[in-house]
Amino acid sequence: MDNITRLTVHELAEKLDKRELTSEEIVKAYKDRIEDKEQDVQAFITTTLDEALEEAKRIDGAKGEEANKLAGIPIGIKDNLCTKGVKTTCASKMLENFVSPYDATVIEKLNEEKIISLGKLNMDEFAMGSSTENSAMKVTHNPWNLSKVPGGSSGGSAAAVAADMVPWALGSDTGGSIREPASFCGVVGLKPTYGLVSRYGLVAFASSLDQIGPITKDVRDCATLLNIIAGHDEKDSTSYNKEKVDYIKALKGDVKGLKIGVPKEFFGEGINPEVKAKLEEAIEKYKEMGAVVEECSLDVAEYALATYYIIACAEASSNLGRFDGIRYGYRTKNYTNLKELFKNSRSEAFGPEVKRRIILGTYVLSSGYYDAYYKKAQQVRTFVKKEFDKNFEKYDVLLTPVAPTTAFDIGSKSNNPLEMYLADICTVSINIAGVPAISIPCGVDKAGMPIGMQLIGNKFSEETILNAAYAFEQQIKFREHYKPEFKKN
Repeated sequence: MDNITRLTVHELAEKLDKRELTSEEIVKAYKDRIEDKEQDVQAFITTTLDEALEEAKRIDGAKGEEANKLAGIPIGIKDNLCTKGVKTTCASKMLENFVSPYDATVIEKLNEEKIISLGKLNMDEFAMGSSTENSAMKVTHNPWNLSKVPGGSSGGSAAAVAADMVPWALGSDTGGSIREPASFCGVVGLKPTYGLVSRYGLVAFASSLDQIGPITKDVRDCATLLNIIAGHDEKDSTSYNKEKVDYIKALKGDVKGLKIGVPKEFFGEGINPEVKAKLEEAIEKYKEMGAVVEECSLDVAEYALATYYIIACAEASSNLGRFDGIRYGYRTKNYTNLKELFKNSRSEAFGPEVKRRIILGTYVLSSGYYDAYYKKAQQVRTFVKKEFDKNFEKYDVLLTPVAPTTAFDIGSKSNNPLEMYLADICTVSINIAGVPAISIPCGVDKAGMPIGMQLIGNKFSEETILNAAYAFEQQIKFREHYKPEFKKN
């Protein structure tokens, strides 16, 4: 059955179309794979495998009337996306028993296509983290090396795709939470332009930064999933109303004349030499393909991280105010008055990283500090956007690392939050500016761990970055040369 689970979604769809496989056979293969690998990888919080098999049988029975080529293909869902009748925990004790009464808009769109969910995937609690170690449920392991982190916060999604436990998955990205785990797990991850994909039904962390996006085995699948989830939604006031685009048509594989800027600030101190070397090889490959590559300056790295953590924590403290033991979530048994009920419910149910960010966010929004921190961060945000705009006047795409290193050991940064925050240095400015970016594997280091390359585009230029990623993928054929070994060191 491994040969079925190794296939990409477009290969599965082709076999379904030709009647070489049934949906039931595909779901059964994934069910077996999950039962085999979940004990090692720990990617799922909730599985819905029996329901998925029933749904697959129903879809197979109606195949004659079914015009949709993706009907019956399975998927994994990050556990901060509301799914009707299924637990949505955000990997937190606060929501451990919350069953959503409605579907997020992206889930509705998957249901319309008759794509079958295999379950909800592990994440950092409320999407706060870069390693999926901050989950109240379990620690997810990287399939390439089980002693390493899969990245975060969409670590369950990336690990499940890399381990062939799902053919593709949905994640969310607030400061790199799709791209970093995609880089660490050797898969493709796209953070779309802010407003392209509806956030309705995504449990909010930082509303002005959050974006839902695909994690897939290759770029074609990434474009396919973006086709499904993109589009205006009147239930989300930040959703952008623009003409529908077919992202598959953008995958020409030709980058002749494409102008690529390489910001020198992203290749300086702190970038692992092996990561840098692989990216330099990728740059040479683009030149061979006819792209015009130049060094440029994107002077945002030193401000972006501080700006991001001020804005993200401020919004988190506001968004998580609703979890008080009365309106939503866990309620303590240990209280004698209302103040104790609030305090004890939140103290017992939130993990250390969530508490840290709520406290920091409340501080920067408090009277006397608002102007010095939050207002200043919003002013810097405008500066960051202008820096990107300036570069996109000259270049079609910017090329940077996704992370300064490859996946690190589980537990190695848990006691040093600042070091963990620095892992986001290459990704957070993209969320601040609201532009799209894709992570695509460009090789492995000496230890055999994947290295990700980040391609950043101007607002709503997903077609450009998808095509640039696709052209590179066709050249190096990463999946043909490398696959996870599930080794332990």
